[in-house]
Amino acid sequence: MNISSEDIARVAHLARLALRPDEIETMTHEVGRILTYIDTLNELNTEGVIPTSHALAITNAFREDTVVPSLAREEALKNAPRRNEEAFVVPKIIG
Repeated sequence: MNISSEDIARVAHLARLALRPDEIETMTHEVGRILTYIDTLNELNTEGVIPTSHALAITNAFREDTVVPSLAREEALKNAPRRNEEAFVVPKIIG
């Protein structure tokens, strides 16, 4: 698959990347090599191969969801550097 310098410049613009002309030429060559390699992978016979998202089978080790008593509010707040009657007091970070 061929990719042009104009394609690379357009994608760079969309990605808000400022590429110099020499960088555009380098990227054109490198992306072209990647696409050529992908084209060779498309030649492989994948008939009967099950699509996967991971190379190895992955299973999650979930524990049973059981209800347990919550920590009392006073206990949770007792070591807080700043607190009010019901919550932690933290600095405002959004203007």
